[in-house]
Amino acid sequence: MKLSVFASALLIPLLLAGCFEDKSSLKVGMAAPSLRTKTLADVDGDFSRITSYRYPDKRMYELSLDDALKLNRVTVVEFATPGHCTVCDKQLQMLKALLDKYQADVVFLHMDQYQNPEAFRAYRVMGDPWTFVIDRQGIVRVKQPGRMLYGELDAAISGLLAGGV
Repeated sequence: MKLSVFASALLIPLLLAGCFEDKSSLKVGMAAPSLRTKTLADVDGDFSRITSYRYPDKRMYELSLDDALKLNRVTVVEFATPGHCTVCDKQLQMLKALLDKYQADVVFLHMDQYQNPEAFRAYRVMGDPWTFVIDRQGIVRVKQPGRMLYGELDAAISGLLAGGV
């Protein structure tokens, strides 16, 4: 009985986190995978076919990931499936606030695992949310499993826009 309680105590934080990383995962400093992902135009403007988020912002679904990376702009890719993840919902709310602040300089993309599972595979994402910040040259500069705070993401974006790595 004590062993199962001990094992449960170890597993519960892992399960609650929803995100984990294995040794084969995409690393900071690696080139961001470029692939065609669904856009709002691909689904005839039907948000339910591109996201499970209740309050989607069309700006996060206008570009495919491959097209976004070709723009040579800082890109934030949020892997979140709010249809089954309340932390993901909060993460997307925060992302929308940063989108309003940086929309002229940064591309923000949301990937929902139900609608863009190939992106989850390409970025080797297990669970969600995950945040990737990619520099102008297409290199992953920030990779954050789990929730990322507004100040953390704001600092990462402003640092890259200022020419930092």
